[in-house]
Amino acid sequence: MPQNDSPSIDIFGMLSKNAEKPAEKPNAKTIRQELLGESKCKDLFPEGTITVNKYTCVGIQCKLCIKACPTNALYWTNSGIQVTEDLCIHCEACVLCCMVDDCIKVTRKREDGKTETFSKPKDVTALNSQINSEKRFKRVKDVFPTEEAYLERYAHTKGIPEELKEQEKEKLVKPTQNKHKKKKH
Repeated sequence: MPQNDSPSIDIFGMLSKNAEKPAEKPNAKTIRQELLGESKCKDLFPEGTITVNKYTCVGIQCKLCIKACPTNALYWTNSGIQVTEDLCIHCEACVLCCMVDDCIKVTRKREDGKTETFSKPKDVTALNSQINSEKRFKRVKDVFPTEEAYLERYAHTKGIPEELKEQEKEKLVKPTQNKHKKKKH
């Protein structure tokens, strides 16, 4: 037998000591950004959920939601419409084109913390109308913080006596005041 003059070496121990730490797994947000980067879709609602009711879905007949999805998050399988949550940007495209009410339910959280839930095209339209109204109102308030600011800019009162200017101002102010008063019956 050959003599073993060399000290014993623990090769496996050396490998485990010298082995570099494995790279950290990327978090879900990073994966989501990479996936959406290819589709060039903005991720306006990173927090949200989408569910498809398999009992009311007639996906094999229409597949409209699959065609409408901008990120291809929806796909067809033998068991019905499926969702890839990492790809879904919680827009309203699938709900708007679905021919069955309450089939696809989307819940999303806005940047300001408001949570929105919709499952019918009617709900989506009403929600968008409300959001756009709030934006318009805010924009008008930014441009004209007071009624006087509006009158200064748009009242055609040049050359009109002060009494008539005041009457014009009152006409604009009275209708808004009457809306806030409750009628007594």
